[in-house]
Amino acid sequence: MNDPYKILGVTSNASDEEIKKAYRELARKYHPDNYHDNPLSDLAQEKMKEINEAYNDITRMRESGDTFRPGAGPSSSSNASQEGAKIRAAIDSGDIKLAEELLKSFPARNAEWNFLMGCVSHRKGWLNEALEYFQTAVNMEPYNQEYKQALNYMNRGGGAYRQYGRRPMGQHGQGCDACDICTAMLCMNMCCRCH
Repeated sequence: MNDPYKILGVTSNASDEEIKKAYRELARKYHPDNYHDNPLSDLAQEKMKEINEAYNDITRMRESGDTFRPGAGPSSSSNASQEGAKIRAAIDSGDIKLAEELLKSFPARNAEWNFLMGCVSHRKGWLNEALEYFQTAVNMEPYNQEYKQALNYMNRGGGAYRQYGRRPMGQHGQGCDACDICTAMLCMNMCCRCH
């Protein structure tokens, strides 16, 4: 694991405000929109991904009281990532009850927790709650594209809740419902990680 503080160009004893400032400056410099139709576009995307991951790692470490130790084993930050992956898998498979149980034991009530609670709420048809959770996630991590996309989707109406895997009544047969935000977000996330 690379030192996230080095990636942002700050020391480990930098204040939260200094870290945010460094993150914002790097995000402005390397944001892919700045490199539209530019041969450096792919490099900018990779750098932006690295910057986002570093900022998220620092945020998680500070929320949990953990510190970065080069070469150390999994930290509570990686435990949170592992728990998040389990919760996402439960949501994706439609096991909302399991997702809720896992969320109860999630290490921190951070942006990821709020995003996942928003996904669970959306799957349950609780659109107002989903909107609130997505908004909180974006407020906590304003540069996370996955969270912003979910919030934008909800702000555009979020679509009526449809039971996962079924078309609305009146249509022929049953099939996949492409409006499921959580599945769409998970798929987009997986596609982004493949690059």
